[in-house]
Amino acid sequence: MRSLPQLLNGTPRLWLVKLGLLIREIILENFMSYEYARIPFRDGVNIVCGPNGAGKSSVLLAISLALGQSYTERSRKLSDLIRWGKSSGRVSLILDNSPRKSPTRPLQRYKGDSVMLSRILRKDGKYWFELEQRVVEKSDVARLLSELGVNPDNMLIIMHQNMVEEFTVLPPQEKLRIVEAAVGFEPYRRNVLEARQKLSRILSEADSVNKLLKSAEQTLAYWKELNDRLQTRRQMEIKRKFLERELAWAEAIRQERLVSNLSNSLESKQAEISRVDRELHETVERVEKRRRGLDEVRLDFRKLLETRLELEYKKGWEEGRAASGREHDVNRLVTLAGECQARMDAAQRKMDELSEEIVGEMVNQAILRYRRETLQDSVRAVEKELRAASAELEELTVRAETAGTRVMTERSIGEIVAEARVTDGHIAALSDASEEAERMFESYSKLYAELEERAREVAESREKVLEEIKVRMETWRKFVGNLLDSVNTRYEEILSHLQAKGYVELTNGNDIEAAGLDLHVGFKGAKPVMLDAYTQSGGERSTAVMAFLLALQHHIRSPFRAIDEYDVHMDPRNREAIFRVLVSTIGSLGEQYVMITPGQLTFIDESVHVITVQNVEGRSTVREMD
Repeated sequence: MRSLPQLLNGTPRLWLVKLGLLIREIILENFMSYEYARIPFRDGVNIVCGPNGAGKSSVLLAISLALGQSYTERSRKLSDLIRWGKSSGRVSLILDNSPRKSPTRPLQRYKGDSVMLSRILRKDGKYWFELEQRVVEKSDVARLLSELGVNPDNMLIIMHQNMVEEFTVLPPQEKLRIVEAAVGFEPYRRNVLEARQKLSRILSEADSVNKLLKSAEQTLAYWKELNDRLQTRRQMEIKRKFLERELAWAEAIRQERLVSNLSNSLESKQAEISRVDRELHETVERVEKRRRGLDEVRLDFRKLLETRLELEYKKGWEEGRAASGREHDVNRLVTLAGECQARMDAAQRKMDELSEEIVGEMVNQAILRYRRETLQDSVRAVEKELRAASAELEELTVRAETAGTRVMTERSIGEIVAEARVTDGHIAALSDASEEAERMFESYSKLYAELEERAREVAESREKVLEEIKVRMETWRKFVGNLLDSVNTRYEEILSHLQAKGYVELTNGNDIEAAGLDLHVGFKGAKPVMLDAYTQSGGERSTAVMAFLLALQHHIRSPFRAIDEYDVHMDPRNREAIFRVLVSTIGSLGEQYVMITPGQLTFIDESVHVITVQNVEGRSTVREMD
């Protein structure tokens, strides 16, 4: 363990050289108990001391007010800070802008060695900032302080009265955040939190996409069912058209068969007529054969009779054909028949002899002729029916060809019609499947595919961000771990010279939002326990917090720091020990520290700048002590 002098030599700093913000002077005009005062500050430790009520804390309050600290505005009405009886007040800080640790000035846009920052207060409630006598916004002041690494709202930078106690009771999470802000680790936390926010947005998007995907899936299933019904209906409609085509050709084929049957019947009847004609001819030949044995008269009579009959036959034939424009042939036959009749009248006498045989043959011939005429009537009827059937066949063929190419089917028309009726029933049952179903199904299929792709992209993004969070958390844990290791070592060393033990502990280090900082301390040989408002005494709490604050000094970014009445509850020994460590630490850092104490100064180093404050008849006055 190092001795106190060794401890006071300081520890290596983790931060690079800072630009620096050093206050050369504070000018107070009508501020609280100050009518007018100029308070000079130097590098290193500046101690403001004096009795209670002298106006010591007003100095730190004035600095905080000029720097735009939110604490000063939350805790009181600013117009109440104006000296009683005055309408306005002013606090001005003369900032050192001379090049010190680098060839450039801290505030490069200002060419002078000093820059004045002022805060003006008025009783009417109007307040504003001035920078080099020009009115500026609070955001401009905040931006300027950020450039210089100063955060006046961090209690580890400016610690007002009772803030030692306030730090003690802060939740561990808040302690850690204040420490991170003081040492400049906020970007590491911000990186993790930004990644977590990004993850939260991605998870929210994933949830939205999944909900949309689920909704789209349900809607897609609905439209798919309707589209399947639509496609089934379309298949049924195609089948129905085929059945219509098959039915049309079945009717045409049936008509073809009818026409064929009629044609065959006609041919059969015509063949029968031919047979009758042959029989009739044969009868005639037989008559002729018998008549050859008769005398010439009878033969002549028969010939005349045959001629007459033939003429009558021809006349009947031609009369049947008269409608076809053959009237002149009929007339000619009528004439010939008349001539033949005259000759037959002459041969009538001869007919009696041949009557019996002729009658027999003539009866046979009459029967044949009757049969022939009957067949001719039948032929004419068949021909008429055939013409009608052929015409109908032509119509059916045209209709069938309109329906489509020829279908060879063995099914009956009844079978086809029965199946068509069943198909019509299916189509009617699917009538609710509108044509819109296909378009909607395609649209939601595309949407579902897009959502699936988006869900995949979101899942990939989620994995990338999880990995990013992991890397950033590891970086944050690494830097915070290294910081607390260094602070813990110095914290233990400082406590060891105060007859105490303790350590700094990071809790919930795997969860940055739940992560916290706990201080443990034990005095006079007691086992270290967590620092809180109930276990330790006021002096012990102040000593532990100051030990931690001093252990942290090498890592704090801000070149300016201040603390008010940290030692109120400390015993003289601890007050002196803490003071010595503070002077040594700040002296090795070359920065500016303002301490306000009501206690008696028992140890004064020549490097310490002492300012005393007194209140005489309601007016605070300031005096430097060399």
